[in-house]
Amino acid sequence: MEAMVSFRGHGGRVEEHSWESVAAGSLQSASPWRTFRWYRGQKHYSGIYWSSTTRDHVIYESRLELSRLLFADFDPSVRGIVAQPFLLKTVMEGKVRRHIPDYLLLTGQVPVVVDVKPLYRLSRPEVAFTFDWTRQTVESRGWKYEVWSEPQAAELENIRFLAGYRRDWLFSPEILEELRDANLDGLLLGQARVCLPDHPEPQVHAAIHHLLWTQDLVTNLDRPLGPSHILKRAA
Repeated sequence: MEAMVSFRGHGGRVEEHSWESVAAGSLQSASPWRTFRWYRGQKHYSGIYWSSTTRDHVIYESRLELSRLLFADFDPSVRGIVAQPFLLKTVMEGKVRRHIPDYLLLTGQVPVVVDVKPLYRLSRPEVAFTFDWTRQTVESRGWKYEVWSEPQAAELENIRFLAGYRRDWLFSPEILEELRDANLDGLLLGQARVCLPDHPEPQVHAAIHHLLWTQDLVTNLDRPLGPSHILKRAA
């Protein structure tokens, strides 16, 4: 399927290329295709999120988009996040079709183009049609396409909580180093917080949460995070 892609490059200048020829690196610094819209009574919730992955702010246009953004920021395989990265155009059934994906995730493998949509809307014919041709176009060059809906509630709340500990400059490098050297594998979270008696317990506890965010330490996130969670070192 032949398609064209337009994106906003340096200085907001619009560039247009064939889909097959555009490099992922060119899209990494693209500005959002749409501008923010704020108006009285709007039904969606827009905002800006500071990403520890990009060390910069990334926009979102709904709470569901923010959820996907949190999961992307938490994912160690994701190295770049671009919101509304480009306008994709193709001709199907004699009509020009246009679509702006929600996110482009740059990973250590192939780029991932993401559309975020509530589950109840996926069955609508116009939505299914747009996502179908977008999937065909994206996957035609070996990239991955993902339609993302509501996540498991407990996992989302745990990741949202750990995101509060994502800013690495807020934590003592000494405490982080000692925790990385300590034998925490198999220890309960409630036990680990008192494993460094020479440091204040609240600081140690917060640093452990930061290491859970960076996934130096991992635990089961399918239930609400608490003192009985077992810590493991990342494989």
